Amino acid sequence: MDKFFCAEASRQAEENPIGWAAPCQLYILIECPPPWTGDEFASQSIPANLKVLVEEIYRAEPAAMVLLIYSHILTRKDPTKLLIFRQKSGLCDGYSKQETEVNCINDIALVLQDYLANPIQTEDPPPLTRDILICTHGSHDKCCAKYGIPFYRQAIATVTSLGLENVRIWQSSHFGGHRFAPTALDFPSGRCYGRLDAKSFTSILTYNGDIQDLKSVYRGWGILSGSDYPIPAQLVEQELMLRYSWDWFKYKVASRIVEQNEDASFNCVELTFATPDGAIARYRADVVEDRSKALYLIGDCNGTEVEKLPKFYVKNLTQLECDRD
Repeated sequence: MDKFFCAEASRQAEENPIGWAAPCQLYILIECPPPWTGDEFASQSIPANLKVLVEEIYRAEPAAMVLLIYSHILTRKDPTKLLIFRQKSGLCDGYSKQETEVNCINDIALVLQDYLANPIQTEDPPPLTRDILICTHGSHDKCCAKYGIPFYRQAIATVTSLGLENVRIWQSSHFGGHRFAPTALDFPSGRCYGRLDAKSFTSILTYNGDIQDLKSVYRGWGILSGSDYPIPAQLVEQELMLRYSWDWFKYKVASRIVEQNEDASFNCVELTFATPDGAIARYRADVVEDRSKALYLIGDCNGTEVEKLPKFYVKNLTQLECDRD
């Protein structure tokens, strides 16, 4: 299996990446230079108290993700950055951010405990800083290194050439989806992408270009949750994104499952959104499994067993009347 790359197998099978963004209510990003072990918090540079705290966080917050980040351009020897992104409540457009600097990584656990005990949800003042994570965690899955490291360098070059001073590019430990490498997480929105190249990344950075091109790279939005992959609400959200084009990225969104059968092969999803001028719209759609289109692939580079990867499609997308006060 040394020559097997799960991302190449997925690409050749033409697997659709939509619906495979991990739902997450809390992201914690800790600045720490690689190398990282397969379990990043077993790395030599991670203090014991931080490793224990991360284990406690995952027990208390199942919908959390703790990641290591690093930039050879942004990172200085001291201090160490700590970024916390919390999903906003109700109709929302992503995550609120807390950011601080700590003298060294040995002090991160104490500071992080205080931040988690006293969460602050505030709107970041404009202009917003975008923090884009590129997974380069090759010790977790070799596709993350093979495709992620070159794209991390390319992403920095693209941001520099576009003169985007409010965009920070970080290499990151694993946040899922290695078979879609190179993968990216875009904060503060929390949207997730895969199979990126210079053209698609430029469109994402500038909110410009043919919106249809995102169909091949968009994995979904972490604020939209579900119990099974691919996540039905994320499929409906993509359909509306393609309909409303780049304006969609300014909207606040919420979703709910109206109806679902026992094996989740049928899902009726309702998605509500608000535009910047306060207009509210609501759509409902069926997300249905096409059993004849299922793929059977080895899901990671170190895997040996073939997995069933179900194929779903959206039908009956209908705009509903909204209640008016």
